[in-house]
Amino acid sequence: MTTEEKPGFNGRLWRRFITIARPYWLSDERWRARGMLALLVLLLLGQTAFSVLFNQETGEFTSALAARDTGRFWASIWRYIAILVTAVPIYALYYYVRDTLGLRWRRWLTHSFLARYFSQRAYYRLNTTTSIDNPDQRIAEDINSFTQQSLYFSMIVLGSVIDLVAFASVLWTISQGLVYFLLGYAAFSTVFTGTVFGKRLIGLNFRQLQREANFRFSLVRVREHAEPIAFYDGEAREMSALQSVFAAVYANYQKVLRWQFKLNLFQYAHSFLTIVLPTVIIANDVLSGRLEVGRAIQAAGAFAAILSALSVIVEHFEGLSRFSAGVDRLHAFSLALDVEADPLANALDGAPQQIHTTHGFELALERLTVLTPNREHLLLQDATLAVRAGQGLLIVGPSGTGKSSLLRVIAGLWNTGSGEVTRPASADMLFLPQQPYLPLGDLRCQLTYPHTERNISDEELLYWLERVNLPTLAERFGGLCAELDWARVLSVGEQQRLAFARALLAKPRYLLLDESTSALDASNEDRLYGQLAGLSITPVSVSHHHAIVKYHYRVLELPGNGSWTLHEAAGYQWVP
Repeated sequence: MTTEEKPGFNGRLWRRFITIARPYWLSDERWRARGMLALLVLLLLGQTAFSVLFNQETGEFTSALAARDTGRFWASIWRYIAILVTAVPIYALYYYVRDTLGLRWRRWLTHSFLARYFSQRAYYRLNTTTSIDNPDQRIAEDINSFTQQSLYFSMIVLGSVIDLVAFASVLWTISQGLVYFLLGYAAFSTVFTGTVFGKRLIGLNFRQLQREANFRFSLVRVREHAEPIAFYDGEAREMSALQSVFAAVYANYQKVLRWQFKLNLFQYAHSFLTIVLPTVIIANDVLSGRLEVGRAIQAAGAFAAILSALSVIVEHFEGLSRFSAGVDRLHAFSLALDVEADPLANALDGAPQQIHTTHGFELALERLTVLTPNREHLLLQDATLAVRAGQGLLIVGPSGTGKSSLLRVIAGLWNTGSGEVTRPASADMLFLPQQPYLPLGDLRCQLTYPHTERNISDEELLYWLERVNLPTLAERFGGLCAELDWARVLSVGEQQRLAFARALLAKPRYLLLDESTSALDASNEDRLYGQLAGLSITPVSVSHHHAIVKYHYRVLELPGNGSWTLHEAAGYQWVP
């Protein structure tokens, strides 16, 4: 669950909508977007004009039938067909332009959110908090819904205004009493719908979006962790957990259905009454002969069009409630990205002191104190040391003492604490986690990530695979262009060697290794570490393997109480 505010139809929702929508219409695509919007409005005006003409001709040929006037009837039918032939392309083009504009808007907004999502590693920071659930769903689905539904509902509102103007004059000339009744009836039904169904349905749809996303995320986790679940025989536990998550989906949707049922009762009663009410009101005029049957049909059509315009909230309330929930979720996500990108905001959010990172030629820590992200535990206090090029550092200590956390601080992922970290530029420093990241793509991509645009020959790539003892890997899977789910087809040991080949190919000046050879035997581990010095790569390692001490210049020992000691690697006595 998140800390987001309870949604509803109010001024705050409108302001949130404007906040999300405005940037696109002021962007570098604004002129094309505004041009398409202007065309959309023109097509909408055309639709309304044709609706008035259709309504007029419907009344005309109905009156002709009632009067048994053959010539008048067929003249009206031919006019109707001519209007129809002209109108159909206008209607079709309207939907094409609307959906195309929505698609272009979605593309721009998706790129905008993705840029902010990856800016200053917001994706990483959001992953460690519970303030925003399922950012993937918000980018993939909520943006799509926002752009398409924004155009859909804005055009409905604009069309309602146009219909109101176009048909009001028609109805006024036929029956002024119908106009007065119409205004009162529309006002009552709109207020009644908003008051009775408003907050209930919007809040329920908001929670439904959350719970559906949680259920989908739980299913993805099972797929991603299929092997360990199978090793543990954890099927019963996972199924029980999924059933529990789905139970929340089911229970909330039951409430949604109950309120939708009540809304449908009102909407259908409202809809069917609009068919009979105008006829009842003008029945005496028709029966007395003061009004032609065709004019009564025209009045009924105009009445329905105006009532639809005035009752737009009633007719589309269910969709509007879901749209409102999506706007709130997208706005909360946007706000969280802004907070994550603002260091001052983070400092005000319970973090008055932070670790400062500066760039330099070598790696150094100055009076560094490291805390866990929520400041519950002290991991390291007042550490000062320098790791010069060619003088590797091995970090040792019992599990849970902050060894990997220190690497995260050096890599710039954590900043909770105080002190200063001087580190080389990103291109001169590479991090290898214990579980390598193998992106989607071919084998060439695995070796060149993240700079996959580099033009490196097949011979060179095969050479580095041989250097990490994977000489037949490309041949086994069909060459360097083979695209597979590499995290599934390779063992952990093969994955670690493949990631090491990536590091050797990149040749960073500093290589941060967090148990990066834990799945390898001593021979393969020695082979990999032995190549670093020849490439002038300085290792900063976290490991429990005594054999790699010889590849480092000094050893940083962390006992787990915040203290630290620095030893020369030569002659260091390993205490497991």
